This record gives sequence, structure tokens and C-alpha cells, in this order.
Amino acid sequence: MSTNPEVAQAQTITIKAPNLRLVAVRITGKTPYMQHRFSKKGEYMAKQQEGSTGRGKKQHAARNYPQDFADAQHVGSNGRCGIPAPAFRAAMISACRLVGFQMTKAKLSVFVENDDYCVKDGTPLVHLIAPDPEMSTMVVRNATGVIDIRARPLWRKWGADVRLTYDADQFTATDVINLLMRAGAQVGIGEGRPDSKQSAGMGYGMFFVEQEQAA
Repeated sequence: MSTNPEVAQAQTITIKAPNLRLVAVRITGKTPYMQHRFSKKGEYMAKQQEGSTGRGKKQHAARNYPQDFADAQHVGSNGRCGIPAPAFRAAMISACRLVGFQMTKAKLSVFVENDDYCVKDGTPLVHLIAPDPEMSTMVVRNATGVIDIRARPLWRKWGADVRLTYDADQFTATDVINLLMRAGAQVGIGEGRPDSKQSAGMGYGMFFVEQEQAA
């Protein structure tokens, strides 16, 4: 091992501290926002514990659509419905494909600050600025191809105050706001969004970035 000071100096690596900053914006829905919280975890766990014998003998209870509607909502500790914070982050990361920015870098550079957590499953939430939702029932196909009817909450008018933490060595505040604008105009959030993995969506979950807020 060399003890030459010049060699030791040449091997020194300096890591810069993260330059994280915060920007807040108000968004307003352009198209309806539909939500579907996965609420059947307990049911699926029970089926797996029963095994194949249990599945063959079990009788199905009558479908309770109002309960499905309530279960599909993300509700915070104060009783307010919220939008999953990861939905905005995923939409912004997806929008990076439109501007040539590496999605892997965006995952490490943009974060959405949550206002609360869902009391049902702990999902980080951004407060939803909206009246009470209406119940939407639609015919859908499950992953197995079986037709099903789903009751989900739908907001025709909605908005939110979104707070974004970003790496200022990768993005400027204008970059981050413009990326959120692209997410709202071309990607969407929630059920039926254009960037849905299952389909081309219904054009739901689109939004405008109205104004920058005080962080």
C-alpha cells in the first residue's frame, strides 16, 4: 500500500450534499377524477389460507355496492378524502419519457410531500379539494377476463395543493412545474387515466397547474 501523500490526494472523492428545494402549486381538475383503493386484501388472504378445498365450498355473499364505494375511497385521519401522493410522482416520472429525461434519475430527484395518511392502509395522501364524491358503477373486466361491476368514487370537480421536493442540481423549479403540467395534460392520475397500464383509459384524471403557492 502506497504512503505517498500525492497518491492519497488523487484518490479523494468529494460528494456534494443534496441540494433539495420545495415548490408548491395549486392544481385544478380538467376531467373527472376516479379513485379505486384496493380494499380486498383481507378477502384474498382468507382465500389463500383456506386453500383449494375452502374455495370450492365457500358461498358468496350478496354484493354491497355502497360498501364497495366507501371502501374504494382513501380517507385521511381528519375524515377528508385524499389523492395518493405516489400517483403524482408516478405521473411525473412517466412524463419524463416525453422530454428525454432519464426516468431512473427522476425517481431520485422528485418527491411529493404528503398531507396525511390513509387510515385504512397507510397510503400517503395529498388533501383533495372537492365536494363529496358520487358513486360511479361501471362494467369492467378483471385480469382473468371475467366481467365485473365496480362501484367507485367519482369527483367531477376537484383540485389539490401539491408540494414537490426536488433536487435542484437536476431540475429548476420551472422544470418541476412544467413536468407536473405535462403529467396533468398527458398522463393523468387515478382510474381511467390516459397512461393506464391496462388500457388507453377514459381521459379521466387530467388537471391544470393553476398557480404557484407559498411553500
